[in-house]
Amino acid sequence: MLDKEVYNQLFKPSFSKKTEVTFWDGSVKEYGNPEEDTVFKIFFNEKIPVKELMNNASLALGEAYMEKKIEIEGDLQALIYDVYNQSNGFFHNTNFKKWMPKEKHTKKQSAHDIHSHYDLGNDFYELWLDRTLTYSCAFFETPEDSLEQAQINKVHHILDKLFIQPGETLLDIGCGWGTLILTAAKEYKVKAKGITLSEEQYQHIQEIIKEEHLEESVSVELMDYRDLKGTFDHITSVGMFEHVGAENLQEYFKVVEGHLAPNGTALIHGISRQQGGAKNAWINQYIFPGGYIPGVTELVGHITENDLQLIDLESLRRDYQLTLEHWTKNFHEVADKVIEQKDEAFYRMWDLYLQACAASFQASNIDVIQYLMVHPNNNAIPMHRNV
Repeated sequence: MLDKEVYNQLFKPSFSKKTEVTFWDGSVKEYGNPEEDTVFKIFFNEKIPVKELMNNASLALGEAYMEKKIEIEGDLQALIYDVYNQSNGFFHNTNFKKWMPKEKHTKKQSAHDIHSHYDLGNDFYELWLDRTLTYSCAFFETPEDSLEQAQINKVHHILDKLFIQPGETLLDIGCGWGTLILTAAKEYKVKAKGITLSEEQYQHIQEIIKEEHLEESVSVELMDYRDLKGTFDHITSVGMFEHVGAENLQEYFKVVEGHLAPNGTALIHGISRQQGGAKNAWINQYIFPGGYIPGVTELVGHITENDLQLIDLESLRRDYQLTLEHWTKNFHEVADKVIEQKDEAFYRMWDLYLQACAASFQASNIDVIQYLMVHPNNNAIPMHRNV
């Protein structure tokens, strides 16, 4: 009975839509609006120890879903969205979030963390990303844009904000599979350099450079951002600062400031929170080790403290929700291949991750924001951006 009471405390404030929970002993309890038809059904194939729920409900329930101790009928993204929207739901209740992972972000640990996520294999990401292999928020000029078109839109949206001129230099910190630096070199006629800690990404870009004879205009290095040398007319960094850790954000922006030319522009694009910074125990444990989502005021503080001037800020929250929904659809279409390549627990883990993130953006729990910055007294750029 005591166990059931803890479960009741967990679920009672967590749903507005009618949700039917079938427990491990066959008993059934309903939560949410009793006047509507059942929207979601949750089945507990095994009992999750109360201690695990009390330590961190998100971690305990996420692990249980991966291992099929929990199964769900209904739209998983919609279910998680409903929970995010309840102010007293378990996502927000500190009584069910007593344990949070401790991280360190030394150069060695950062390399390990990046390897564990981005070096799962290019063949894995090629299954469900678009042909550009862009693994960050797209930019949908219209909701009907294809994912590939929206990713191309995003690259142009970033580069156009920088006021780039032919012959200038560009650095991309955390360059992914290289779409931004390759586009910058080929279409904007700049000399572009990317850095990454992912060996798979590094090898992929090197192959493209050789195949397309871009050695004079594109380079990539396998290195930590803290080891950078030189200055650049423009700096970009997309989906990177989420990996550096709260304790290193000040140094991260110091690096940006120190390597940006006096009349240069820098655009930093990353997941932020309108509220304070946060991390998720389940995502840190299984998806993004070392991940930390900073708050907007936290980031702006680091920007200004490093003598950078923020001249533009743009939210792409709804774009990331749509991006994730495209990825989820693609991921579902290759379920058999992912399970064959990895296993079913891995598939369920990533499916939960993609849909939970989509729900989190949908609920405004997290945001993705582009920060455009310059050195003070930079009067060389146009007065206004036109994108």
